[in-house]
Amino acid sequence: MSLNGFLNIHKPKARTSRQVVTAIKTLLLRNGFSPKTLPKMGHAGTLDPMATGVLVVCLGHGTRFIERLHSQTKSYRATFLFGKNSNTDDITGEVVDVAIERAADLTRDELNVHLPSFVGRIEQIPPAFSAVLVEGRRAYALARRGEEVALKPKTVEIHRLEVVRFEPPTLELDIECSSGTYIRSLGRDLGERLGCGAVMSALSRTRVGSFELSVSTTPNEITFESLQQKLQPCLSIVEQLPRYACEEHEVALLSRGSGISPRDSAWVASNSCALNAIPTPPADPTKSVDSYALVDPQGILIGIGGWDHILPVLRPRINLITTHEPILRETVDNQ
Repeated sequence: MSLNGFLNIHKPKARTSRQVVTAIKTLLLRNGFSPKTLPKMGHAGTLDPMATGVLVVCLGHGTRFIERLHSQTKSYRATFLFGKNSNTDDITGEVVDVAIERAADLTRDELNVHLPSFVGRIEQIPPAFSAVLVEGRRAYALARRGEEVALKPKTVEIHRLEVVRFEPPTLELDIECSSGTYIRSLGRDLGERLGCGAVMSALSRTRVGSFELSVSTTPNEITFESLQQKLQPCLSIVEQLPRYACEEHEVALLSRGSGISPRDSAWVASNSCALNAIPTPPADPTKSVDSYALVDPQGILIGIGGWDHILPVLRPRINLITTHEPILRETVDNQ
């Protein structure tokens, strides 16, 4: 049995992302799989133990799309406490009280003045306790040893900030942001701007790309049968791309990494993308970033294709039908 695709898991509090993946591996081992037949597994973006919410677990060919998933827009609901600072920028660290009276006197007008400056492309310094590499070592490893960690600011993009609840000294926000955004840093910087400090006290990831928390499954609800039913196919990750329906001889060519001359009649619209014109090679293929979903005669995704840099043929950029597939490392998401 081949298991290829994605599980939309609702990670509970106090469990690590790795523990969730391990639990699914254990479930498969108890239901007929062996260590040799287990599919490759990973997750797209780590959630800290204190955080809950969407954790996309990738199985089999799904692991080939970890980087694509990691780069997609994410949404969070975060709670911050003003009047406090922490060495981790959240309540799991060494929390100290600062400007308690100032935090209690915050007004919505003050909040409205400063929040807009955090929307758009902004610079933020990651927390000292983070997975950022510093001369080949994780920042959190250095911070735990008491070493000073000097991190450079990074550019991230906040698409949306919406106040859900404001009862000083507590603020609850809905946040839509780019990959790489540190939600802890956002709260810390807002607290500094308001002159009272802030720490993150709760975090839930409500969306990763098209994976929504409202239709996620908790680890306790996963059985061997429900896992197979809830496994979303690899095609679900590229629904926005135009599709090319391959014939068997084209599947054979693509499996070897060879290019194919596309047939006009084989282009079809995806579920979420209308096909207004037959895709043609760009004038300068070296500058083309167009991608197309390649499906077999049964409609199963077999790869992502793009135009060759020289010839007017499609070549696989991601090939799901080769016999030698690289093992991809999991990506670390930021909170």
